[in-house]
Amino acid sequence: MVEAVMLWNEPNNLSHWDFKRDPDWKLFASMVIAASKAIRRENPGLPLVLGGISPIDPNFIELLGSYGVLDAVDVVAIHGFPLDWNHWQIHEWPKKIDEIRAVTNKPVWVSEVGVSSFGAEEVQAFGLQRTAELLLPIVDRVHWYSLLDLPATWTATTRHKEAEGSAYYRHYYMGLLREDGTPKLAAGSFPSGMGMCQWFHYEDPRLSLAVDWLQRLGVKYLRTGISWADSFRPNAEAWFDHQMGALEPFTTTLTLCFTPEHLGLEPHYTSPPRRVEDFVEFAVWAVRKYAAAKKNKEVLIGAE
Repeated sequence: MVEAVMLWNEPNNLSHWDFKRDPDWKLFASMVIAASKAIRRENPGLPLVLGGISPIDPNFIELLGSYGVLDAVDVVAIHGFPLDWNHWQIHEWPKKIDEIRAVTNKPVWVSEVGVSSFGAEEVQAFGLQRTAELLLPIVDRVHWYSLLDLPATWTATTRHKEAEGSAYYRHYYMGLLREDGTPKLAAGSFPSGMGMCQWFHYEDPRLSLAVDWLQRLGVKYLRTGISWADSFRPNAEAWFDHQMGALEPFTTTLTLCFTPEHLGLEPHYTSPPRRVEDFVEFAVWAVRKYAAAKKNKEVLIGAE
């Protein structure tokens, strides 16, 4: 079941939005506002989430608020990785939540938080336990990133790749399961109430394994995505149907992002689209397919 739709992912991170082509984020703002209006017409009761920001920057939220973006969404989401990439410590999580709550009255979700096992599995296990202690009591949704390690032969979704040094290779060790599907130390103590963020690639062979482990770990809340770019691949709709059907048991936040090369200002998944209407069309299609408004039972009975 889709409980919410998230519009984009980490818009203030150059690995997910080319703000060199949109330096004041006005294109991004217009895209989110237009998509929100169109989705509201399709399903007025569907919660809309502002794509999780990384880094956690209250000034960015205030900027988007000045454009009217916060009026177009129901939830503000943030991402944090203090043991791997951020320049703050894990015990500062409550402070980071408060910084965002100080600039918006919208609920705050943590839609990605994780710790890699790059240095040691014990570090990841500690990070999972401490994250749960700090965040589960103070926010409604916490999605752990992630269930599955990224296979070594795949490319991590980051802009500068190997030039990032060890920061790049940490992307490959974020899972609770190793590439071969065996569990790491942290998988043995996954906390009750914690959600999961797991991205699936086009025709991802790991989908069945992931569903099995999500259920084994008792995960209720899931965050995943449907790639706008992938929607132009052959048989994309069949793959999306298969993915979303397999994830039906979970309460899912569905993220819509990644620009098709032929529709961007630049031929890159981070590019702002040339036409906002193209993203809006995709968003409406995704909501109709996977998050349509439920019809009133009385209306259905009367129609019979």
